[in-house]
Amino acid sequence: MSLKRMGDQNIHTNSNIEMRHQFIRHLLDDIEALEILLEEGKIEKGITRIGAEQEFCLVTPSWRPSPVGSQVLDEINDPHFTTELAKFNLEINLDPIELKNSAFQTMETQLRELLHKAKNVSQNHNSQVLLTGILPSISSHEVGLEFMTEHARYFALNEMFTKLRGTDFSLHLSGVDELSVKHHTVMFEACNTSFQMHLQIDPDDFINSYNWSQAIAGPILGISVNSPLLLGRELWQETRIALFQQSIDTRSISQALKDQQPRVTFGDSWAEGSVADIFKNEISRYKIILSKDIEENSLDLVRNGDIPKLRALNLHNGTIYRWNRACYGVGGGKAHVRIENRYIPSGPTVLDEMANFAFWVGLMVGRPKKYENVHELMDFCDAKSNFMKSARHGCESKMIWMGEEISLKALIIDTLLPIAYAGLKKVNVDEKDINRLLAVIEKRVETHTPAQWMIKSYRNLKKKMKPDEALIALTSEIHANHSTQKPVHEWKVSVADEYIESNATKLGHIMSDKLFTAFMNDTVELTINIMKWKNIRHIPVVDENEQLVGLLTRTHIENLKKKMSLTNESILVSKIMEKDMIIADTSTGIEKAINIMKKNEIGCLPVLQKNQLVGIVTIEDLKRFEYD
Repeated sequence: MSLKRMGDQNIHTNSNIEMRHQFIRHLLDDIEALEILLEEGKIEKGITRIGAEQEFCLVTPSWRPSPVGSQVLDEINDPHFTTELAKFNLEINLDPIELKNSAFQTMETQLRELLHKAKNVSQNHNSQVLLTGILPSISSHEVGLEFMTEHARYFALNEMFTKLRGTDFSLHLSGVDELSVKHHTVMFEACNTSFQMHLQIDPDDFINSYNWSQAIAGPILGISVNSPLLLGRELWQETRIALFQQSIDTRSISQALKDQQPRVTFGDSWAEGSVADIFKNEISRYKIILSKDIEENSLDLVRNGDIPKLRALNLHNGTIYRWNRACYGVGGGKAHVRIENRYIPSGPTVLDEMANFAFWVGLMVGRPKKYENVHELMDFCDAKSNFMKSARHGCESKMIWMGEEISLKALIIDTLLPIAYAGLKKVNVDEKDINRLLAVIEKRVETHTPAQWMIKSYRNLKKKMKPDEALIALTSEIHANHSTQKPVHEWKVSVADEYIESNATKLGHIMSDKLFTAFMNDTVELTINIMKWKNIRHIPVVDENEQLVGLLTRTHIENLKKKMSLTNESILVSKIMEKDMIIADTSTGIEKAINIMKKNEIGCLPVLQKNQLVGIVTIEDLKRFEYD
């Protein structure tokens, strides 16, 4: 799940009107060419292939994001690898393979070999490879533009998305915790890594297959969730779903009131017509934000008996991020259509990913005849609701399946796994492989999903560690467990039996971000009581815009007590607060902070990021780092 590199260097941001018009002409020609290919039966049928894209993270020995993607990619020198939006992510494109016999084993072997290749090269750059939906140890520091991969296409996408938005992007995610933040770029999307799965579909069955893929998306997501944490907050079981939509939501508030669809979407209705009608719908609903120079004319190629690549259509389609996306491609000189499943997270192991893949493919090819017209049996809003409930609550969700309420676990065990078994047998996948992979899904239902393991482990680790230390320990354990090649249902929940040495380096890693603040116009009496109740010695003072304007410390208050009565209700915080403060940034090094506090004989440092108060660090927080 990412803002894909477009593959060509001649991408434009529609600043040139003439180029835009030429691109639109190619786009309309591509739709007409596709309809001709469909009418003449020139879209490949009678064969089913699978393919996949593996996104992964690069991390430092301290388990922080490692921005060495370009160097690793250059050294690997393998066309299966490509860049991602962030410097600390890369992607592997697996070879398409016909769905039969040992297809999944063959794909798994290739994936393991390529990941091993990435691991060996990454170690040359003092980094490790990690499979996870959202890297637990990522911080707000790593979502700045300085971490964006240096390719013009990424900056073009960022430019267009921010221009369409017209204001800062906003994230507001609420689960067990809440996260509210504004940001200036699309880089928060780079927190997401996924395992994207492709399935070739016969064109005559595309609409029924596409609708079926929508119907089963909720339960498949619910048993695959692997991204419950972002910036130390426990949010959705699959936080990627909300994060991806909000991080590149180009709608202004007024447009949202007009019910304009976000560019990341599940959709709002069942598909109708043909695959060409799906693409027409996308062109009708979504503004064309990128164009490029195209020399070939797809209509001329079709009329001459050739197969066009429909470059304009694919470029536009690549800027719309449906969780189930219709795709057109050309391979071996033949055109095909496929469904791309974009909602499955990366990791936590290759075996877990292949089990998710087999489960989805088995359900797709095993669709019972009674579900052939699923749009007549199931309300689309139920399918969409199931998807969102699974993203929020994972396998504990209640599904509405064909009008009846059922637990997700029961739906998988009693209905969906039998369909998947039958589907894979029907296409002659090796029975040993079927049993091996689908058993992982069944065991996961009985034990825990990746997200449940992560949440339980994180909560245990936090009992004896600060949140950032717990996130680092959790990331380390994910890597250690992945190295065993055991699926997540065999992982033991982490327990912090002993203190794990911190390898934090920045204030942003160790600061307290659950702040108590005083307002300028609060009374001193109120503030003193809050400090007493919460046993805190330092409290930042903010104005009505939440901007830092001062600081109160217990020592400062005690000194003033000798000079004046601070219990008088008429005395405001603004009258006694320290205005001449020494502050730090989230990127300030810990050693530097220790020196600043010693030199100035102060007990705390308010921590800012982009001029916004985000935390506070005290001398107590820093004591143990003096001897590192």
